[in-house]
Amino acid sequence: VCGTDGIISFPADPSSVDLEKVANIIVDQSLKDCVFSKEAGRICYTIIQAESKQVGQSIFRRSLLNRLQQEYKDREELRARSPQAWICYVTFICNIFDYLRVNNMPMMALVNPVYECLFRLAQPDSLKKEEEVDCLVLQLHRIGEQLEKMNSQPMDELFSLLRDGFLLEEGLSSLSQLLLLEIIEFRAADWKMTDAAQKYYYSEVTD
Repeated sequence: VCGTDGIISFPADPSSVDLEKVANIIVDQSLKDCVFSKEAGRICYTIIQAESKQVGQSIFRRSLLNRLQQEYKDREELRARSPQAWICYVTFICNIFDYLRVNNMPMMALVNPVYECLFRLAQPDSLKKEEEVDCLVLQLHRIGEQLEKMNSQPMDELFSLLRDGFLLEEGLSSLSQLLLLEIIEFRAADWKMTDAAQKYYYSEVTD
């Protein structure tokens, strides 16, 4: 299905490909490799488009969403077992939300699970871990604006948590505080980075 050059193509007989197995392999790899999980949305989108065009079915998409749901149900166990796999999972589901479309809109079925993952990253125990704060901020940069358009109330609640965390939570690293302040200001500026903010935050990070 995927060549060494990264180009995905179906064989002459697409029904010969076990697309459920392919979906599981992609999820498994995404949980192990955060770099791969950042690219997985594009890969899944390509397979879904090819399957729809050549076979007129959605076995891969159904299998992918079923597996995402299964991992979502076990997310606390996943986080306890492997913080790295948990961060990879959040990156992956946000990536899928970013790429998969129904009638040119993000999938409504993914809105609540994505929000729940982001809320988990905004809890006090997560805010004390730089890698979880970093993951949260990266995902909000990527999909925050479209997520808010789908349902704005949870975003207000999420940012209320982030403001409280920034102002009240003890034990946050200086980098985590900087990342939280940056994302709070980013949303306040209508999901845009002002030149002044870019200069301030990124000179702070490099310093």
